[in-house]
Amino acid sequence: MNKLAFLFPGQGAQYIGMGSKLCENFSVAGQVFDEANEALDFDLKKLCLQGSMDELTKTENTQPAILTASVAAFKVYMQEIGIKPDYTAGHSLGELSALCCAGGIQFADAVRLVRQRGRLMQQAVPEGIGSMAAVSGVEKEIIEKECYLVSKEGNIVVVSNYNSLEQIVISGHVKAVNAVGEQLKSMGARVVYLKVSAPFHSPLMQPASDSFREELKKYNFCEMEWPVISNVTAKPYPSKDQIIDYLSVQITNPVKWQSTIEYLQNSSINKAVEMGPKAVLKNLLRSNTSISIFSSETTEDILHLKKKLISEKETETVNNGMMFITRCIATAVSTKNRNWDENMYQKGVVESYRKLVALKEELIKESTQPTEEHIEEALHLLKQILDTKLLPDNEQKDRLNKLFIETGLKSQIGSL
Repeated sequence: MNKLAFLFPGQGAQYIGMGSKLCENFSVAGQVFDEANEALDFDLKKLCLQGSMDELTKTENTQPAILTASVAAFKVYMQEIGIKPDYTAGHSLGELSALCCAGGIQFADAVRLVRQRGRLMQQAVPEGIGSMAAVSGVEKEIIEKECYLVSKEGNIVVVSNYNSLEQIVISGHVKAVNAVGEQLKSMGARVVYLKVSAPFHSPLMQPASDSFREELKKYNFCEMEWPVISNVTAKPYPSKDQIIDYLSVQITNPVKWQSTIEYLQNSSINKAVEMGPKAVLKNLLRSNTSISIFSSETTEDILHLKKKLISEKETETVNNGMMFITRCIATAVSTKNRNWDENMYQKGVVESYRKLVALKEELIKESTQPTEEHIEEALHLLKQILDTKLLPDNEQKDRLNKLFIETGLKSQIGSL
């Protein structure tokens, strides 16, 4: 059974022209950019499609630009494919994109929030004070230990991103980051100093975190339509009530991306769609063989996704259909009868049961896989039997829900 996640990229995925392919071919994508223009009162669309890289790279522009491109990809996906995710997650800034697409934050609010988030993060530390570096080739425990040994009052360095088993990012004061970087190099690590405007996800961002918390308090939030995993906890948000706290703390805390991916794996996610520009998250997972990741950036990506996900969904329904009908027969037999009216029993139980068995035998005889219509017919007959046997409504619902879950057909058939 396929289980699907949506992944949303963070800062660093931006480039001039992002979103252009979707805007050219899907009007809904262009509408998202137009809504962002209106919410921000400046031409974000023009900046993304044909602006200068220097302007786009400014944090206050980068964040709303990536969020808008991600939401545009999500809108196109939902219009063209429409298969909802089991989970969503976003890397740093991407967490706000994930919350927005899950319905937790209205789009216009999300765009305004991330623009302010970018400004606050940029203002928190004067340029030239902070630095970040990506580290690979050495165990995380060693990196954590070196950060601890170097850090002292006024010269801090911490792990800011647990990106994958192969990559960790450190962040803090320039001198401290350089010291840890050089020490790790001497141990055989590969260290790449990043071109960033501030030491993100470190204690130096505390002023931004405090100010962003006050900004978040001005907005209203909604419950999410599907689970969104927090960067802070690497677990789903319990409810909308944690949005202000989690998004504030996230600015100073490390991004637990590797733990997030492990949570998805443990939740049986085997397919994911990267909603947004480039393939940064796909590349982070290149050594992960249990989750197949698809892009959503171009028309070709959407067509490929459509073919892949919809055809597999139809196949999955067919393959699990016979199991569903067989379980319906078993449930009908095992359910205790509470109705002693012989006429009702004959019509509601005996005749319905015979039809249910005949349905399965006919499919086997014709070597035909069940269609969705066959599955719905089996469900209708089983409900007639359970109703006639006077099984209480709450017990009926529990048994039918269990039946759907065990056969992997709950999402295909719909709600009871």
